[in-house]
Amino acid sequence: MMLSNSPQNVVHNPVIPYVGTLSEELGPGKLVVIKGQVPNDADRFQVDFQCGSSVKPRADVAFHFNPRFKKSGHIVCNTLTKEKWGWEEITNEMPFEKGKPFEIIIMVLKDKFQVAVNGKHLLLYKHRIEPEKIDTLGIYGKVQIESIGFHSNLMQTSEVSQFTLPYVARLSSALSRGRTIVIRGEVKKNPKGSFSVDLVASSTKDRALHLNPRLNAKTFVRNSFLCESWGEEERSITHFPFSPGMYFEMIIFCATNEYKVAINGVHILEYKYRFKELDKIDTLMIDGDIDLLDIRSW
Repeated sequence: MMLSNSPQNVVHNPVIPYVGTLSEELGPGKLVVIKGQVPNDADRFQVDFQCGSSVKPRADVAFHFNPRFKKSGHIVCNTLTKEKWGWEEITNEMPFEKGKPFEIIIMVLKDKFQVAVNGKHLLLYKHRIEPEKIDTLGIYGKVQIESIGFHSNLMQTSEVSQFTLPYVARLSSALSRGRTIVIRGEVKKNPKGSFSVDLVASSTKDRALHLNPRLNAKTFVRNSFLCESWGEEERSITHFPFSPGMYFEMIIFCATNEYKVAINGVHILEYKYRFKELDKIDTLMIDGDIDLLDIRSW
């Protein structure tokens, strides 16, 4: 996630169980960043976004995030309303390891929470209680917490696409070294194939940069279309950063000799310039299985 500013109201080394009142409303665009470590004897811990701090009767929990370490481990998410739990949503991926540090980033979107752990997307959880009702954060169980930080994200709170695809537009000025392009969007909930982002020189129709995440195959293809033919594909990547339904911010930075691409604040790849005349690259093209929310460049 693009952490647009330094966190507000950081809580350092809280004693667990921790119950803290939020100093501001947890509306869309807010990020909660929790850093800590899982003890070697951990069986489970939980992060609860609560509507109040009452114990009897127990306050509603809008979002209960609960890693459990039995066997290979899994994560349970749920909502508590009027002291009754709803249906459990279970994620079998387990990014937490005993004895290891972690960083959880929980992003509040208009219709859901989006959770990443250690820089990798983990899960989505649809709101069952409006996030505006959340005023308390609770952390319980066997876990050590180093810090809890609250950020406002750069993204716009509008999550309705203002763009139709395919999107083709002139950049405000031609590319140059030091230039940044930020594309914000949401992957379709049931993607059929892929999406693509192309930087094009309109005078020659050359595609200097073709970014093509293939959602079903989980491959991220990079290439250039020069002199009317495709070059050699680049595919190597440490992890595929996209999932159905997830919100993303793709940052393309024009460095000295290459493009650098980050997704949600995590560097994913670099791609050496094959088309060297950056000042001829003047057009952005976007198409495929996403809703396009926002484009910025500077």
